[in-house]
Amino acid sequence: MVKYLLIENIRMNAFLLTRVLLQFQSEEDDLIEELSAVTRTPDGNLWVGSDEYLSLERLTPMGNNIYGGHKVFHLKDFIDLFDHDSEVDIEGLDYSDGYIWVTGSHSFKRNKTKGKKPKKDIENLSEIERDPNRYLIARIPVLNGELVKTCTHSVDEENPLTAASVKKVDQHNLLIETLAEDEHLGKFLTMNIPSKDNGFDIEGLAVKDHKIFLGLRGPVLRGWAIIIEIELENSAPGVLTFKDLGDGSYYRKHFLDLNGLGIRELCLNGDDLIILAGPTMDLEGAMQVFRLKNVLDYSHNSLWEQESDGLETLFNLPFTIGSDHAEGLALYLCLGYENALMIVYDSPNENRRPQDHSIFADVFRLP
Repeated sequence: MVKYLLIENIRMNAFLLTRVLLQFQSEEDDLIEELSAVTRTPDGNLWVGSDEYLSLERLTPMGNNIYGGHKVFHLKDFIDLFDHDSEVDIEGLDYSDGYIWVTGSHSFKRNKTKGKKPKKDIENLSEIERDPNRYLIARIPVLNGELVKTCTHSVDEENPLTAASVKKVDQHNLLIETLAEDEHLGKFLTMNIPSKDNGFDIEGLAVKDHKIFLGLRGPVLRGWAIIIEIELENSAPGVLTFKDLGDGSYYRKHFLDLNGLGIRELCLNGDDLIILAGPTMDLEGAMQVFRLKNVLDYSHNSLWEQESDGLETLFNLPFTIGSDHAEGLALYLCLGYENALMIVYDSPNENRRPQDHSIFADVFRLP
């Protein structure tokens, strides 16, 4: 039995294929220290987001697993934000059919302690804030490596690609309005539970055309992680609304046994959904990668145990206390593998920083 467990543990360990150097041109270290999302477009460019920024960052392949030529695109230049100051808390990026898609966390936050005055720190822990820009799900057309407000569709010339975001409602958006009465999620929204307290927190995004999968870091309900599925359609210039999924509902919920972990990022691999999972609360813990099979075929709410044929554990990520928190996920061509998996990290270990404003991402073999 012990021998079997050792073999199984070895099989589950991640196989690192290579590392990719990401070179930024930024005067601040905050960007590379807080990468939270990554996606790759067909032209080979990488697009990354940080949870502290109001912009998307484009990196161009330079050869030898190096990406540079950093260019910044400010979201306010393409879509209508609530304001130009509060953070979006970018937690998910994906590319589909000519668009870069981006989601904010849609979460509340509890103030941090400063570590200087205990009395003030205790007061800070009682304060909960909301940044309206966090309530963002948006698409922006990509043309020749540039983000644009509108452009002609390469296949359907009568329906141009246009930048748009989910309809705003008060100081949030239609997603929050729709989920407010949900039997599983509603109370987490109406009670203003912060993200790091197992509150509502979107950290995963995967897109196929206008079908959207949103992975929740929290809440995790008695060990079950949640993916919300929606489909979007145009309702007005620059505005997206929910499409009826055919059964009178505007969203579906998929519950997954991820060993009690919440979802940190998603990406589609054909019809399958690759899931990066990690701790829900603000704590150090192991992270794992899972596969949910044939996700595009689901037509109802679903629940998936690991013993089922639909959900499988792929591998465990290396675990370092205090650093290398895996956040971003994207398919990547590497060493003959068409579907290797690139991962970028928040709070990266110093060993990932060979020079100023540069950081190593990992590329793992995808079983």
